[in-house]
Amino acid sequence: MVTQLQSPDQQNIVYPDDNGEPMSDNTEQFRLIVWIKENSELLFANDPNVFVAGDLLWYPVERNNKLCQAPDVMVVFGRPKGYRGSYQQWNEDNIPPQVVFEIWSPGNRPAPMIQKFKFYERYGVEEYYLYDPQTLELTGWQRVEEELEAIEQIDGWISPRLGVRFQLSETGLEMFGPNGEAFMSFVELAQLRRQAEAQATEAEQLRQQAEERATEAETLLEQERSRSQALEAQLRAMGIDPNQLQ
Repeated sequence: MVTQLQSPDQQNIVYPDDNGEPMSDNTEQFRLIVWIKENSELLFANDPNVFVAGDLLWYPVERNNKLCQAPDVMVVFGRPKGYRGSYQQWNEDNIPPQVVFEIWSPGNRPAPMIQKFKFYERYGVEEYYLYDPQTLELTGWQRVEEELEAIEQIDGWISPRLGVRFQLSETGLEMFGPNGEAFMSFVELAQLRRQAEAQATEAEQLRQQAEERATEAETLLEQERSRSQALEAQLRAMGIDPNQLQ
């Protein structure tokens, strides 16, 4: 095994896991971040080489711990799932997040958001989506060569990387997976699971009731056969042929 020695300068560089900024400014922003992150993770749950994270610091350049951003949600194709204190790109086969999401909050200002856009454009993001829950507006950009260009028709747009369809309604942003199923909250998923469990329990009860009715019918039929056989035996004992009575 070969051990690569780092210079003292490299060893002393610290890449903080926290930039001191809150994950969200309000409950709606937090809900949307969790909603997109968890559904994106669920979408690629069976692919071990898709990494999804929320509010994780991304350092694109080694030995520069000042240059970083923490996308509300980021999706990285080609990197394994697992724990990370931060996303240090040089330790990730130099693969940048291909898809990032930002949720606009009242605390956001245009200048920092422009800086984020330039950061994502410079360091390799392929798709960037910005949603404002107050105005219900979604803006998207897709990489064309070295630049992020605006997606003209975002309503109905299907992400090339995620396969997710975006839809805007009177109530806000809706997202649908490649199979057409809508993104859901944890509560909605739990309710669906409980409904499925209740339906399965009801189906099992109906099956058991059907079996019990079939058993009862078979018992009644057997009792009727026994009575018929007993009657025939009595008639024969009296010297009467039951067949002649038919």
